[in-house]
Amino acid sequence: MSTNLFGCHPGPANALTDVSGLRLGHAQTPMSSAPGAGSGVTTVVAPTGAVASVDVRGGGPGTRETDLLHPHNTVQRIHAVTLSGGSAYGLAAASGAMNELESRGIGFQVLGPQDPGKIVPIVPAAVIFDLPLAGWGARPGLAEGAAAVVDALDGGCSGGDATAHPQSVAAPLAGNIGAGTAASAGALKGGFGQASARFPQLEESPVAGYTVAAAMISNPQGAVFDPSAGLPWGLPAELHGEFSHYGLNDRDENGRVRPLERKVAEQMASLNLSGTKFPRPEESTTGLNTTIGVVATDAPLSKAQCQRLAMCAHDGLARAIRPAHMPFDGDTIFALSTATGETAGVNDVALTMLSAVAAQCVERAIVHSILGAESVGEVPSWRDVAGMGS
Repeated sequence: MSTNLFGCHPGPANALTDVSGLRLGHAQTPMSSAPGAGSGVTTVVAPTGAVASVDVRGGGPGTRETDLLHPHNTVQRIHAVTLSGGSAYGLAAASGAMNELESRGIGFQVLGPQDPGKIVPIVPAAVIFDLPLAGWGARPGLAEGAAAVVDALDGGCSGGDATAHPQSVAAPLAGNIGAGTAASAGALKGGFGQASARFPQLEESPVAGYTVAAAMISNPQGAVFDPSAGLPWGLPAELHGEFSHYGLNDRDENGRVRPLERKVAEQMASLNLSGTKFPRPEESTTGLNTTIGVVATDAPLSKAQCQRLAMCAHDGLARAIRPAHMPFDGDTIFALSTATGETAGVNDVALTMLSAVAAQCVERAIVHSILGAESVGEVPSWRDVAGMGS
Protein backbone atom coordinates (compact mmCIF):
# COMPACT_ATOMS: atom_id res chain seq x y z
CA MET A 1 0.00 0.00 0.00
CA SER A 2 3.05 2.26 -0.30
CA THR A 3 3.10 5.22 -2.68
CA ASN A 4 6.74 5.85 -3.60
CA LEU A 5 6.43 9.29 -5.23
CA PHE A 6 9.55 10.31 -7.21
CA GLY A 7 11.57 7.75 -5.26
CA CYS A 8 11.22 9.67 -1.99
CA HIS A 9 11.97 8.12 1.38
CA PRO A 10 10.88 9.41 4.80
CA GLY A 11 13.49 11.52 6.55
CA PRO A 12 15.45 10.19 9.57
CA ALA A 13 12.71 11.10 12.07
CA ASN A 14 9.78 11.17 9.60
CA ALA A 15 9.05 14.54 11.18
CA LEU A 16 8.87 18.24 10.40
CA THR A 17 12.28 18.73 11.95
CA ASP A 18 13.83 16.69 9.14
CA VAL A 19 13.74 20.03 7.29
CA SER A 20 16.92 21.81 8.32
CA GLY A 21 16.44 25.14 10.09
CA LEU A 22 13.19 24.21 11.88
CA ARG A 23 12.43 23.37 15.50
CA LEU A 24 9.13 22.07 16.86
CA GLY A 25 7.68 22.52 20.33
CA HIS A 26 4.48 21.79 22.24
CA ALA A 27 2.84 23.01 25.43
CA GLN A 28 -0.33 22.08 27.31
CA THR A 29 -2.78 24.11 29.37
CA PRO A 30 -2.81 23.18 33.07
CA MET A 31 -5.16 20.25 33.63
CA SER A 32 -6.83 22.17 36.48
CA SER A 33 -7.77 25.07 34.20
CA ALA A 34 -11.07 23.45 33.16
CA PRO A 35 -12.94 20.16 33.43
CA GLY A 36 -12.00 18.30 30.27
CA ALA A 37 -9.01 17.12 28.27
CA GLY A 38 -7.20 20.45 28.38
CA SER A 39 -5.83 22.17 25.30
CA GLY A 40 -2.45 23.06 23.93
CA VAL A 41 -0.11 24.82 21.53
CA THR A 42 2.21 23.55 18.82
CA THR A 43 4.81 25.98 17.52
CA VAL A 44 7.17 25.71 14.58
CA VAL A 45 10.22 27.91 15.09
CA ALA A 46 12.65 29.05 12.39
CA PRO A 47 15.42 30.69 14.45
CA THR A 48 17.15 32.17 11.39
CA GLY A 49 13.88 32.93 9.60
CA ALA A 50 11.99 31.25 6.78
CA VAL A 51 10.33 32.50 3.61
CA ALA A 52 6.63 31.84 4.11
CA SER A 53 3.13 32.08 2.72
CA VAL A 54 -0.29 30.59 3.48
CA ASP A 55 -3.46 29.27 1.90
CA VAL A 56 -6.78 29.41 3.78
CA ARG A 57 -9.54 27.18 2.39
CA GLY A 58 -12.04 26.70 5.22
CA GLY A 59 -15.13 28.85 5.66
CA GLY A 60 -14.56 29.52 9.37
CA PRO A 61 -10.86 30.30 9.87
CA GLY A 62 -9.26 31.67 13.01
CA THR A 63 -5.96 33.22 11.99
CA ARG A 64 -3.43 35.96 12.72
CA GLU A 65 -0.86 37.71 10.47
CA THR A 66 -1.95 35.88 7.31
CA ASP A 67 -2.27 39.05 5.20
CA LEU A 68 1.44 39.78 5.46
CA LEU A 69 2.15 36.36 3.94
CA HIS A 70 0.63 37.30 0.59
CA PRO A 71 3.45 37.46 -1.98
CA HIS A 72 2.74 41.10 -2.82
CA ASN A 73 3.33 42.24 0.76
CA THR A 74 6.65 43.39 2.14
CA VAL A 75 7.79 41.04 4.90
CA GLN A 76 9.56 38.04 3.34
CA ARG A 77 10.62 35.91 6.30
CA ILE A 78 8.90 34.77 9.47
CA HIS A 79 10.31 33.37 12.71
CA ALA A 80 7.60 31.00 13.95
CA VAL A 81 4.11 29.67 13.29
CA THR A 82 1.81 29.04 16.23
CA LEU A 83 -0.93 26.40 15.98
CA SER A 84 -3.26 26.48 18.96
CA GLY A 85 -6.39 25.14 20.52
CA GLY A 86 -8.84 27.41 22.33
CA SER A 87 -10.66 28.82 19.31
CA ALA A 88 -10.12 32.58 18.81
CA TYR A 89 -8.93 32.86 22.42
CA GLY A 90 -5.96 30.71 21.47
CA LEU A 91 -4.59 33.35 19.12
CA ALA A 92 -3.13 34.97 22.24
CA ALA A 93 -0.55 32.17 22.30
CA ALA A 94 1.21 33.84 19.36
CA SER A 95 1.91 36.87 21.55
CA GLY A 96 3.54 34.61 24.11
CA ALA A 97 5.67 33.10 21.35
CA MET A 98 6.68 36.62 20.26
CA ASN A 99 7.70 37.52 23.80
CA GLU A 100 9.93 34.46 24.13
CA LEU A 101 11.51 34.95 20.72
CA GLU A 102 12.21 38.62 21.48
CA SER A 103 13.91 37.63 24.72
CA ARG A 104 16.25 35.45 22.66
CA GLY A 105 16.99 38.13 20.07
CA ILE A 106 15.03 36.40 17.30
CA GLY A 107 13.00 38.74 15.12
CA PHE A 108 12.82 41.30 12.34
CA GLN A 109 15.11 44.32 12.82
CA VAL A 110 12.51 47.02 12.30
CA LEU A 111 15.04 49.86 12.56
CA GLY A 112 17.68 48.11 10.49
CA PRO A 113 21.11 46.73 11.39
CA GLN A 114 22.15 50.04 12.96
CA ASP A 115 19.84 49.27 15.90
CA PRO A 116 19.74 45.45 16.11
CA GLY A 117 18.12 45.38 19.53
CA LYS A 118 14.81 46.71 18.20
CA ILE A 119 13.17 43.58 16.84
CA VAL A 120 9.67 42.32 16.11
CA PRO A 121 9.31 38.53 15.76
CA ILE A 122 6.94 37.65 12.91
CA VAL A 123 4.62 34.90 14.17
CA PRO A 124 1.55 34.01 12.08
CA ALA A 125 -0.97 31.76 13.80
CA ALA A 126 -4.06 29.63 13.34
CA VAL A 127 -6.40 28.00 15.84
CA ILE A 128 -8.82 25.10 16.10
CA PHE A 129 -12.16 24.98 17.91
CA ASP A 130 -11.61 22.37 20.63
CA LEU A 131 -13.39 23.93 23.61
CA PRO A 132 -16.12 21.28 24.09
CA LEU A 133 -13.61 18.47 24.59
CA ALA A 134 -10.84 20.62 26.05
CA GLY A 135 -13.07 22.31 28.63
CA TRP A 136 -14.50 25.76 28.08
CA GLY A 137 -11.86 27.46 30.20
CA ALA A 138 -8.91 25.60 28.64
CA ARG A 139 -7.64 28.40 26.44
CA PRO A 140 -3.93 28.55 25.60
CA GLY A 141 -2.50 32.01 26.13
CA LEU A 142 0.76 33.88 26.66
CA ALA A 143 2.28 31.28 28.99
CA GLU A 144 1.57 28.33 26.71
CA GLY A 145 2.76 30.20 23.63
CA ALA A 146 6.06 31.00 25.31
CA ALA A 147 6.41 27.47 26.69
CA ALA A 148 6.01 25.95 23.23
CA VAL A 149 8.89 28.10 21.95
CA VAL A 150 11.01 27.04 24.93
CA ASP A 151 10.23 23.41 24.15
CA ALA A 152 11.13 23.93 20.50
CA LEU A 153 14.46 25.62 21.21
CA ASP A 154 15.49 23.85 24.41
CA GLY A 155 13.46 20.64 24.60
CA GLY A 156 14.97 18.63 21.78
CA CYS A 157 12.33 15.87 21.82
CA SER A 158 9.65 17.06 19.41
CA GLY A 159 10.53 15.22 16.23
CA GLY A 160 10.29 11.47 15.98
CA ASP A 161 11.85 8.34 17.42
CA ALA A 162 14.40 7.12 14.90
CA THR A 163 15.69 4.35 17.21
CA ALA A 164 12.56 2.69 18.61
CA HIS A 165 11.90 0.72 15.42
CA PRO A 166 15.31 0.08 13.87
CA GLN A 167 13.90 -2.30 11.26
CA SER A 168 11.57 0.24 9.68
CA VAL A 169 10.72 3.90 9.20
CA ALA A 170 10.86 6.04 12.34
CA ALA A 171 7.62 6.53 14.26
CA PRO A 172 6.96 10.29 14.40
CA LEU A 173 5.68 11.89 17.57
CA ALA A 174 1.91 12.04 17.07
CA GLY A 175 -1.48 12.05 18.81
CA ASN A 176 -2.75 13.96 21.84
CA ILE A 177 0.09 16.48 21.85
CA GLY A 178 0.18 20.27 21.78
CA ALA A 179 -2.65 21.76 19.76
CA GLY A 180 -3.89 18.23 19.08
CA THR A 181 -4.62 17.53 22.76
CA ALA A 182 -8.40 18.02 22.47
CA ALA A 183 -8.82 17.77 18.70
CA SER A 184 -11.55 15.53 17.34
CA ALA A 185 -11.76 14.19 13.80
CA GLY A 186 -15.34 13.56 12.80
CA ALA A 187 -16.52 10.80 15.15
CA LEU A 188 -13.00 9.93 16.32
CA LYS A 189 -10.23 11.50 18.37
CA GLY A 190 -8.02 13.75 16.28
CA GLY A 191 -4.60 15.07 17.14
CA PHE A 192 -1.16 16.15 15.98
CA GLY A 193 0.69 14.32 13.22
CA GLN A 194 3.74 14.78 11.05
CA ALA A 195 5.59 13.17 8.16
CA SER A 196 8.55 13.89 5.90
CA ALA A 197 9.94 12.87 2.52
CA ARG A 198 13.42 13.22 1.09
CA PHE A 199 14.16 13.23 -2.63
CA PRO A 200 16.92 10.87 -3.78
CA GLN A 201 20.26 12.26 -4.90
CA LEU A 202 19.77 11.68 -8.61
CA GLU A 203 22.03 13.31 -11.15
CA GLU A 204 20.37 16.22 -12.98
CA SER A 205 17.26 16.05 -10.78
CA PRO A 206 15.97 19.58 -10.02
CA VAL A 207 15.04 18.50 -6.48
CA ALA A 208 17.94 16.16 -5.63
CA GLY A 209 18.39 15.83 -1.88
CA TYR A 210 15.68 18.28 -0.87
CA THR A 211 13.36 17.46 2.03
CA VAL A 212 9.65 18.22 2.34
CA ALA A 213 7.68 17.73 5.56
CA ALA A 214 4.33 18.49 7.17
CA ALA A 215 2.94 18.92 10.67
CA MET A 216 -0.85 18.90 10.97
CA ILE A 217 -3.52 19.36 13.64
CA SER A 218 -6.54 17.25 12.65
CA ASN A 219 -9.85 18.59 13.98
CA PRO A 220 -12.12 18.34 10.92
CA GLN A 221 -15.85 18.28 10.40
CA GLY A 222 -15.48 15.58 7.77
CA ALA A 223 -14.59 11.92 8.17
CA VAL A 224 -11.00 10.68 8.30
CA PHE A 225 -11.91 7.05 7.56
CA ASP A 226 -13.74 5.13 4.88
CA PRO A 227 -16.98 3.95 6.54
CA SER A 228 -17.19 0.91 4.26
CA ALA A 229 -13.77 -0.35 5.36
CA GLY A 230 -13.15 1.43 8.66
CA LEU A 231 -9.65 2.44 7.58
CA PRO A 232 -8.24 5.96 7.24
CA TRP A 233 -8.82 7.54 3.83
CA GLY A 234 -5.14 8.48 3.67
CA LEU A 235 -3.78 4.99 4.31
CA PRO A 236 -2.75 4.44 0.63
CA ALA A 237 -0.32 7.35 0.93
CA GLU A 238 1.82 5.27 3.30
CA LEU A 239 5.54 5.52 2.59
CA HIS A 240 7.79 2.54 3.29
CA GLY A 241 5.49 0.85 5.82
CA GLU A 242 5.40 3.80 8.21
CA PHE A 243 1.92 2.95 9.56
CA SER A 244 2.96 -0.54 10.67
CA HIS A 245 3.96 0.98 14.02
CA TYR A 246 0.26 1.18 14.84
CA GLY A 247 -0.32 -2.55 14.32
CA LEU A 248 -1.22 -2.44 10.64
CA ASN A 249 0.96 -5.42 9.79
CA ASP A 250 -1.54 -8.01 8.52
CA ARG A 251 -1.50 -7.26 4.77
CA ASP A 252 -2.58 -9.34 1.78
CA GLU A 253 -0.44 -9.78 -1.35
CA ASN A 254 -1.53 -6.31 -2.54
CA GLY A 255 -0.61 -4.62 0.75
CA ARG A 256 -4.23 -4.22 1.92
CA VAL A 257 -5.24 -4.79 5.54
CA ARG A 258 -8.23 -6.96 4.63
CA PRO A 259 -8.94 -8.86 7.89
CA LEU A 260 -8.64 -5.62 9.83
CA GLU A 261 -10.87 -3.78 7.36
CA ARG A 262 -13.78 -6.10 8.13
CA LYS A 263 -13.14 -5.97 11.86
CA VAL A 264 -12.97 -2.18 12.03
CA ALA A 265 -15.92 -1.64 9.69
CA GLU A 266 -18.07 -3.92 11.84
CA GLN A 267 -16.94 -2.16 15.01
CA MET A 268 -17.65 1.26 13.50
CA ALA A 269 -21.13 0.13 12.58
CA SER A 270 -21.79 -1.30 16.05
CA LEU A 271 -20.83 2.04 17.62
CA ASN A 272 -23.01 3.91 15.12
CA LEU A 273 -20.13 6.13 14.11
CA SER A 274 -21.05 8.05 10.99
CA GLY A 275 -17.56 9.48 10.73
CA THR A 276 -18.64 13.13 10.62
CA LYS A 277 -19.73 15.74 13.14
CA PHE A 278 -22.31 17.88 11.39
CA PRO A 279 -24.01 20.43 13.69
CA ARG A 280 -27.77 20.86 13.76
CA PRO A 281 -29.10 23.90 11.86
CA GLU A 282 -29.92 25.77 15.04
CA GLU A 283 -26.29 25.36 16.15
CA SER A 284 -24.77 26.37 12.82
CA THR A 285 -23.75 29.90 13.72
CA THR A 286 -19.99 29.55 14.19
CA GLY A 287 -17.11 27.65 12.66
CA LEU A 288 -16.61 24.62 14.92
CA ASN A 289 -13.87 22.64 13.21
CA THR A 290 -10.53 23.09 11.55
CA THR A 291 -7.50 21.26 10.25
CA ILE A 292 -4.42 23.45 10.36
CA GLY A 293 -0.76 22.88 9.77
CA VAL A 294 2.59 23.66 8.23
CA VAL A 295 4.39 22.27 5.20
CA ALA A 296 8.06 23.06 4.87
CA THR A 297 11.04 22.44 2.65
CA ASP A 298 14.72 23.27 2.48
CA ALA A 299 14.37 23.94 -1.25
CA PRO A 300 14.96 27.64 -2.10
CA LEU A 301 11.40 28.80 -2.79
CA SER A 302 10.27 32.37 -3.35
CA LYS A 303 7.36 33.74 -1.35
CA ALA A 304 5.00 33.23 -4.31
CA GLN A 305 6.20 29.65 -4.69
CA CYS A 306 5.57 29.06 -0.98
CA GLN A 307 1.99 30.13 -1.55
CA ARG A 308 1.68 27.65 -4.42
CA LEU A 309 3.15 24.93 -2.17
CA ALA A 310 0.52 25.71 0.48
CA MET A 311 -2.26 25.64 -2.09
CA CYS A 312 -1.19 22.26 -3.46
CA ALA A 313 -0.74 20.88 0.07
CA HIS A 314 -4.48 21.21 0.56
CA ASP A 315 -4.90 18.37 -1.96
CA GLY A 316 -3.48 16.03 0.68
CA LEU A 317 -5.90 17.41 3.25
CA ALA A 318 -8.83 16.76 0.90
CA ARG A 319 -7.68 13.19 0.23
CA ALA A 320 -7.35 12.38 3.95
CA ILE A 321 -10.56 14.16 5.08
CA ARG A 322 -13.88 13.87 3.27
CA PRO A 323 -15.56 16.29 2.90
CA ALA A 324 -13.00 19.06 3.46
CA HIS A 325 -12.94 22.87 3.29
CA MET A 326 -16.54 23.13 4.48
CA PRO A 327 -18.31 26.23 5.88
CA PHE A 328 -17.63 25.01 9.43
CA ASP A 329 -13.96 24.24 8.81
CA GLY A 330 -11.14 26.75 9.11
CA ASP A 331 -8.64 24.76 7.08
CA THR A 332 -5.35 26.66 6.89
CA ILE A 333 -1.90 25.53 5.74
CA PHE A 334 1.26 27.60 6.06
CA ALA A 335 4.24 26.89 3.78
CA LEU A 336 7.86 27.59 4.73
CA SER A 337 11.19 27.51 2.93
CA THR A 338 14.23 27.47 5.18
CA ALA A 339 16.78 28.01 2.39
CA THR A 340 19.10 30.92 3.15
CA GLY A 341 20.20 33.75 0.91
CA GLU A 342 18.41 35.61 -1.84
CA THR A 343 16.66 33.42 -4.40
CA ALA A 344 14.36 33.76 -7.35
CA GLY A 345 12.98 30.31 -6.54
CA VAL A 346 13.15 26.92 -8.23
CA ASN A 347 12.04 26.10 -11.77
CA ASP A 348 8.52 24.96 -12.61
CA VAL A 349 9.41 21.27 -12.79
CA ALA A 350 10.96 21.37 -9.33
CA LEU A 351 7.99 23.25 -7.89
CA THR A 352 5.62 20.67 -9.37
CA MET A 353 7.52 17.81 -7.75
CA LEU A 354 7.83 19.59 -4.40
CA SER A 355 4.11 20.42 -4.41
CA ALA A 356 3.06 16.85 -5.15
CA VAL A 357 5.20 15.53 -2.32
CA ALA A 358 3.97 18.25 0.04
CA ALA A 359 0.38 17.09 -0.55
CA GLN A 360 1.40 13.52 0.17
CA CYS A 361 3.18 14.58 3.37
CA VAL A 362 0.04 16.36 4.57
CA GLU A 363 -2.03 13.26 3.83
CA ARG A 364 0.40 11.03 5.71
CA ALA A 365 0.67 13.45 8.64
CA ILE A 366 -3.11 13.44 9.06
CA VAL A 367 -3.13 9.63 9.14
CA HIS A 368 -0.41 9.69 11.82
CA SER A 369 -2.50 12.18 13.81
CA ILE A 370 -5.43 9.75 13.80
CA LEU A 371 -3.57 6.49 14.34
CA GLY A 372 -1.44 8.02 17.10
CA ALA A 373 -4.34 9.55 19.03
CA GLU A 374 -5.73 8.23 22.32
CA SER A 375 -9.36 8.18 23.44
CA VAL A 376 -10.58 11.08 25.59
CA GLY A 377 -13.87 10.85 27.47
CA GLU A 378 -16.61 9.71 25.11
CA VAL A 379 -14.52 10.43 22.01
CA PRO A 380 -12.88 7.15 20.97
CA SER A 381 -9.55 6.82 19.22
CA TRP A 382 -9.31 4.86 16.00
CA ARG A 383 -6.98 2.38 17.69
CA ASP A 384 -9.47 1.67 20.49
CA VAL A 385 -12.32 1.28 18.03
CA ALA A 386 -10.14 -1.14 16.08
CA GLY A 387 -9.32 -3.03 19.25
CA MET A 388 -5.64 -2.11 18.95
CA GLY A 389 -5.23 0.19 21.94
CA SER A 390 -2.29 -0.39 24.23
